[in-house]
Amino acid sequence: MEKVVIIGSGCAGWTAALYTARADLKPLVLTGKQPGGLLTTTSIVENFPGFPEGVDGYELMTRMQKQAERFGARASFGLVETVDFSKNPFALTVDGEKVEAETVIIATGASHKHLDVPGEDLLETKGVTYCATCDGALPVFRNQPLVVVGGGDSACEEAMYLTRFGSVVYLVHRRDSLRASRIMADRALANPKIKPIWDSAVTEVLDVKQDKVTGVKLKNLKTGAESVLDCAGVFIAIGHGPNTEIFKGQIKTDALGFIIPQQGTMTNVPGVFVAGDCADHVYRQAVTAAGAGCAAAIDAERFLSARNE
Repeated sequence: MEKVVIIGSGCAGWTAALYTARADLKPLVLTGKQPGGLLTTTSIVENFPGFPEGVDGYELMTRMQKQAERFGARASFGLVETVDFSKNPFALTVDGEKVEAETVIIATGASHKHLDVPGEDLLETKGVTYCATCDGALPVFRNQPLVVVGGGDSACEEAMYLTRFGSVVYLVHRRDSLRASRIMADRALANPKIKPIWDSAVTEVLDVKQDKVTGVKLKNLKTGAESVLDCAGVFIAIGHGPNTEIFKGQIKTDALGFIIPQQGTMTNVPGVFVAGDCADHVYRQAVTAAGAGCAAAIDAERFLSARNE
């Protein structure tokens, strides 16, 4: 039986692993289907303390893993299929195998929301992307018309970033005004290379037959009119959803699925803690996730100490 099992291997997960490993709790880290989390898809991280020149996202996560493993953390590249938090020790099913744990730290992070339209999945990495800062500078997008889908701060930031590379950036939004903060909306709309397309939704990404993005099909949600907009890239910025589905019915979440901590980082189940983006729909930064991972580790250590006294 494990003393500490950490579900997730992003900034929150590996920081929790580092702290629990240094406390000689020999944590087991279950990496999930995306080892290192979303940060591994980021080419350069410039706002993580201690890296004045910036650091590659994949390299940062690899360093965190090595640091935690140095003190005894163990990584398992398994996918958690089910959890049973009804009694302690807790039971997890990982790739068909049962794992028991005295404490669990949930650090499953969040995932990009998808449009769920034809062509989107098949053309991902072939012109469809969810991160402008990761992919916007690629040669395929330079001096080409680009599409950003969304109307929040993230969409505005992506659109402004892409003006460095694209010939024009179309900002497609379902409403007739942006829901971004006033300052972000004003900046985006003042940029001459950003062209808003109001009251519209992308209904298909073209062209799967050519195995690359050549445009999008649009539908005006007020008139019903359909059209095709030529572009070389589609950048989808409609938010993130927490990876918390497997905890449904056992761990308390808000209406959006984000886990709600009850006391410190402890969830409604004593012995189960949470850290990172799966409990944070406000900040969603690498450094805040790492801080939460530290707090969850300390809470788990104290829980075990009190239990064993």
